Amino acid sequence: MKELIEAFQIFLKYSSDPYPTHCEHDVMYVNVNPEIVSEEDKKRLEDLGFNSGNGEVPEVFYSYKFGSC
Repeated sequence: MKELIEAFQIFLKYSSDPYPTHCEHDVMYVNVNPEIVSEEDKKRLEDLGFNSGNGEVPEVFYSYKFGSC
């Protein structure tokens, strides 16, 4: 849970959306545009289990690690 909280703290810097997440088919999506996230934060998010874009919706982050909501 510590890693998920750290990731959400990073996402908080880039979004004020009160409902920024949703899950589908064991994938958690976070509605934060990767283009506005610093490279350092993107790298840390990747280390925490979040990747950016997915081919279908490129302006989100997603995680299989935290997807079983």
